[in-house]
Amino acid sequence: MPQSHRKKASQRQWFSMDLHLHTPASSDYKQPNVSYLDLLRKAEERNLNVVAFTDHNSASGYARMLEEIDSLELLERLKRLRDDEKKQLDEYRRLREKLLVLPGFEFTATLGFHILGIFPPETPVRKLEYLLMSLRVPSDKIDQGSGEVGATTDALTAYRMINEAGGMAIAAHANSSHGVAMPGFDFGGQTRIAYTQDSNLLALEVTDLDSKSRRRTAVFFSGTKPEYPRRMHCIQGSDSHKLDYDPKYKNESGVGDRATEILLDELSFDAIKAVFLGNDFSRTRPFRPATEEQFDPLRESRELGDTLIQSFHEHLMERRSVARSILEDVVALANTNGGTVYIGASADTHKSVVGVDRPEAAISDLRAAIAKDITPPLEVQIEVLKSQNKNVLQVIVPRGSEVPYALDESRIYVRSENETGLAVRDEIIQLVRDALMVELAATMPSKTVPTEAHVPVTTPVQEEKPATVAPAYSAPRTGVEIVTAEQRKGVWYYSVRDLRNERIVHNVTLKSARRLWQYAIAEHEKNPVDPKALTWQNDIAIVKTYRRGGKLRYDLAQRMGEKLFLYYGVTEDGIHGPWRQLVEGEEITEAEAESHSEVGTPIEIAAEYEHAEMASEAVEEPTEIDTLHPLIIEEEPGTPMSAIPQVEEKPLVAEEATSMEETPIREPELQAPERMAEWVEQVPAEAEELAPTVEEPVSESVSPRPESVEEQLPSVQVQESVSEESVPDNQAQESVPEEPTLALEEPRPSAVVPAPESQLVPKSRAQTWREQLNRAMEEARRARENKSGD
Repeated sequence: MPQSHRKKASQRQWFSMDLHLHTPASSDYKQPNVSYLDLLRKAEERNLNVVAFTDHNSASGYARMLEEIDSLELLERLKRLRDDEKKQLDEYRRLREKLLVLPGFEFTATLGFHILGIFPPETPVRKLEYLLMSLRVPSDKIDQGSGEVGATTDALTAYRMINEAGGMAIAAHANSSHGVAMPGFDFGGQTRIAYTQDSNLLALEVTDLDSKSRRRTAVFFSGTKPEYPRRMHCIQGSDSHKLDYDPKYKNESGVGDRATEILLDELSFDAIKAVFLGNDFSRTRPFRPATEEQFDPLRESRELGDTLIQSFHEHLMERRSVARSILEDVVALANTNGGTVYIGASADTHKSVVGVDRPEAAISDLRAAIAKDITPPLEVQIEVLKSQNKNVLQVIVPRGSEVPYALDESRIYVRSENETGLAVRDEIIQLVRDALMVELAATMPSKTVPTEAHVPVTTPVQEEKPATVAPAYSAPRTGVEIVTAEQRKGVWYYSVRDLRNERIVHNVTLKSARRLWQYAIAEHEKNPVDPKALTWQNDIAIVKTYRRGGKLRYDLAQRMGEKLFLYYGVTEDGIHGPWRQLVEGEEITEAEAESHSEVGTPIEIAAEYEHAEMASEAVEEPTEIDTLHPLIIEEEPGTPMSAIPQVEEKPLVAEEATSMEETPIREPELQAPERMAEWVEQVPAEAEELAPTVEEPVSESVSPRPESVEEQLPSVQVQESVSEESVPDNQAQESVPEEPTLALEEPRPSAVVPAPESQLVPKSRAQTWREQLNRAMEEARRARENKSGD
């Protein structure tokens, strides 16, 4: 049996780990004569503290190591151990005492996506083998260590089953071939979101963690993208199929070549899992030799600047008390999506870190101010970071479970892009509604896995609006748009759309508007845009480029016939597809192209092609929302479709479906409970006309959730996998998939009547493959029905 490995540290310390090691039990291992003792010795030589054996669809490597140790111990008990065998057993014991060796496997899911399942050291091998068979790995292939195992289980189900079995689900080389982020795929918008944002997925293993590119995967999944609001832990692993790196094969790593450091209270599986379940993203970093400059998480955060999920303050105290701006940011983050407040440094990387004197006393003062001035009580996590030999406070604010939070009992703040501002009346009501929906969802019985508390909840819709013709391209996903303007008694009132969440706030004046809204209204009034003066590119144009708050922003225009749409204050996070081509041009710089060649298609670029295609499909209003969740078709008829999350339990996907497909989602309207009635009655009735009102995004219709596989077939991209050719993981970066072209796909088939074939554009290889797979699945289903009928 494996030893229990739990080393308690006197204080937190950094440990190095490589959670993606193959052994000779993998069929594509390059050095079959390597022993398991050689692997452990190499891990010690590379200064690793934690390793995980993750063979393809198999736990045989870990099992063979244990069998070898058990055989030596049996000989020892029988007093038949030779001297060389005694040395071997002593070496195993020494190394296993020094290293934490974790069992696991690299599972090949539907469509060939690779997922790491890593488990505690005391996990029986038989339990792992039973789990693999439950994931539909054929029993005769479990000992082969092959990546070619035929049709198995979808990624979402794999995440859930690994989590329920007590393991950690980590997406292997997510940004490369066989990765769930799907670089190079020209389909799968909602699938990409679900497969990278699911609550059962603890981390993403990426190949560009130490890259300097602003398009590295960790930045893409930092929580600032409207479609990907959940920030993901990103780590790196060697994916080694041999002991040592060979310069002749640049993309084949050896043991420990791509390791991750993790800050732990103790060296144990539970401590590692706790970090991945937490919100402190500074506790993992790429491993670097002692001779190199160590990774500075604060510097990386400062390079991103003030964002939706982070803010910076140079000084804690202001007039002998905690700075009010810090408390405002804490309240705003708790009311929005959570985030981090850094104290002791500015967002300007050109300025030196100021630091915080006596950090222990500063933490105490900050906690006292939060407890005194913020209601209801809010628990925050405060850590001390070292940067430029200075102490910086890192305040980790969760998305509150009792929103709205208020400062001084009455002032409610929200976070909008990189700014904090007072919430208007209807934003407060919306916060209350969101909280009520979470509370209602918690009281309703459900068989699905609960989602995390910080996942945004889709809000109810009060009334439908008439159908309108959409522009050819979807709008940017950050910034604001002035929808309407109306003059009453000499004062102009505007309806302003927040492009991030698609909500419209009515009755906004220049005086009452917050900063970005105020800028948009001022530009609208003082600098009207002349369409003839713009340089148009496919009906979109740049009106103005400027910097604000340290960030580059754009005012953009879009035309549709004589109709002109203006988008103000658009940031980098909201630029996608044709808008990026407009802003940056189609060519990437030579330096970026070189870095991309090492790691495959950047996630952001792959997603942008997808946005362009989905925007082209949005020209015709859909009659049914068929992208609410990625539906997974089970092979056996009548099997419960546990991989399909309920709407109440998967608001993350629903929220992002609004962003990605530009098709808002309606939910049943909730009535405020009696305990809120007294608060609502306090609002003056005469102020109702001029009070800002929030208009929620609506859809033409919402179809009921399908109950059978047959009902899903017209509106789902079938995700059953055929047996694909096995590609060694360590060659994942060498065989980089080609970037998809901007040729438009055929419109997504309607749930009612498919589009005439004459109206479709030429099909891509992926579309042809999907159609063939659809037909094969349909034939298999009919064959099973005929067989059961006989």
